[in-house]
Amino acid sequence: MLHQNAQHGIRYNLTLHDKYNKRILGFDNAHAVKHKKKKRYQGRIIEYDHTHETAWDKGTPYEFVNAEQLLQDFFNRLNQVLDNLKVK
Repeated sequence: MLHQNAQHGIRYNLTLHDKYNKRILGFDNAHAVKHKKKKRYQGRIIEYDHTHETAWDKGTPYEFVNAEQLLQDFFNRLNQVLDNLKVK
């Protein structure tokens, strides 16, 4: 699903779910995620583009380049996940 977003013009939510409708993988910019802090008093950096590598992952920042690269990155990661699950 691709929609408009003020940052780069695209709002997206690409996901893979298991047979119980539990998210296994996700790439989206539906909500903000924080960078993991390296120092205690570091400035707060919030990103909207991010991935979810598990159902419990709150999000890891993703560097959006363009829609074509987003789709390539998603399908490359999707194939890795499916290979790990031994799904053909």
